[in-house]
Amino acid sequence: MDSSTPGSTPQTELVCIEQNEMAGPWNSMPPSTADIVLKIYDEQVGATVPEPGHGEDNYPIFKPGYHEVVAKVLYTGVCQSGTAAGANGKPIMKVKLPHIEGREGVGRIVALGGGWRDDVTIGDLVGIRFGISSIDHLYHKDGSFQEYVVLDCGYLCILPRDTDPPALVVPVLCAREMQAVTNANVKHGHWVVVVGAAGGLGHLAVQYARVSGARVIGIDGGPEKERFVRSLGASEYIDFKAVPNTAEKVHEVTKDGADAVIVTSGSAETLSQAADMLRVGGRLCCVDVPPEGCIETRISTISTMVAKGLHMVGTPVSSVWDCVEAVDHVWLGHVTPRVVIRDFKDLTAVYDEIERGDIMGQVVLRVAKDIPGMPRFSSLKPTVN
Repeated sequence: MDSSTPGSTPQTELVCIEQNEMAGPWNSMPPSTADIVLKIYDEQVGATVPEPGHGEDNYPIFKPGYHEVVAKVLYTGVCQSGTAAGANGKPIMKVKLPHIEGREGVGRIVALGGGWRDDVTIGDLVGIRFGISSIDHLYHKDGSFQEYVVLDCGYLCILPRDTDPPALVVPVLCAREMQAVTNANVKHGHWVVVVGAAGGLGHLAVQYARVSGARVIGIDGGPEKERFVRSLGASEYIDFKAVPNTAEKVHEVTKDGADAVIVTSGSAETLSQAADMLRVGGRLCCVDVPPEGCIETRISTISTMVAKGLHMVGTPVSSVWDCVEAVDHVWLGHVTPRVVIRDFKDLTAVYDEIERGDIMGQVVLRVAKDIPGMPRFSSLKPTVN
């Protein structure tokens, strides 16, 4: 990888510390290369694309460039959509190869490049978000499917150091589910349909809609998911495997149709019925990206869109401020991600289970052990740099 590649800029200044290499207590370490032992290994384990879950034991660990940090990845989420693709099937993002996926995760900052801010310190717990750069938001940098990740200081989401367990906030770092509820203009008393309500994205969309005061109809497949979806606060549940026409069922429940439909599933079948569930002036928000990158489906006729005044909105990568707000919802107890923690080696199996629809809530993978001896400050709140 040449020196022009993000994350590989030659260093003139580096502050770094790693487990068993501590020069002193965490809460007394000065940010000086003269006082801190420098030690990060050259290679790590990473899962590269295009083959999901393909492991490399010798993937390089890049030193942080100017205004960058290195975080030790503790947990990572698993997102089915991967890198978003365009109509030609090619990635919308400028993906470097080889490429490490991983849309969201949590880690500890273990190294600082030059030009860091005073409020960014070694040992900070940080949310690892969709790999964007402050220079080019369409550049997809390496993600959280690795032991160490280089992050842009301009997009850091510093978490409370006593976040416990850290894995709990991983699912909300995407924040697109919360943004979808905002884009849908959900108000108190609105009927909101969440398609894929038991999944990683959907189970959060249900809760965000409830926080906004909406009445939620969850749609998913199988009676075993009904209890789970209702436990999230959904008023109604529709099993699309048992109900041949879900749009008719939505109108039966709501009388006039839904005020908003949030689609967290990338299948053509669900998208084809989503617009028909809406009332006059309703909003359709698409959150997930199909795993195959591009699908062609009938969403609605132009005449129906005009006659009913429908709005259709895509939910892009959320801002760092959205991320902080989403973490705050968890901190305050408004939203509770349903998380199953598994080992990083299970990545390929988890992808298969997601594809089959076997997972309710979200799986979070344990990548590395946390660094012992960290200070705990119960008064800390989520902040953004």
